[in-house]
Amino acid sequence: MELWETFKEWFLSLGEKYNVNPYIFGGIYLGAIPFFFLSLYWLVKNIKRKRSIILPVLLTGFFFISAYLYLIIAGKNIPVWVYVFIGLMIVYGIYSTIKKVKEKTKI
Repeated sequence: MELWETFKEWFLSLGEKYNVNPYIFGGIYLGAIPFFFLSLYWLVKNIKRKRSIILPVLLTGFFFISAYLYLIIAGKNIPVWVYVFIGLMIVYGIYSTIKKVKEKTKI
C-alpha cells in the first residue's frame, strides 16, 4: 500500500509543478478510451465497406492524443523529455493502430 501512496503523491504533485489538473488529465485519458475504440471500429467498418475513412481516422487520432493535447495546451514548465515521450507515444499509437486496421481488414 505504501507504493500506491508514493505513486499518488508523485502523480498529484505533477499538477502543481506543470500547471495541470491531474484529475482532468486522468479523466480525459480514461474517458477517451471507449471513444477511441468506437472510432476505430467505425474506421475498420468503413474500410471494409469501401466508404470514406477521413472522419473516423481524424476521430481515432484525436481520441488517442486528447489527454496529451490537454497537457501541451494547459501545461507550463514541461521538460523536453515529456514532449519526446508524447511524440514516441503518438508514433507508437499510429503504428499499432495501422497494424490493427490491417489485421481487421486483411489489406
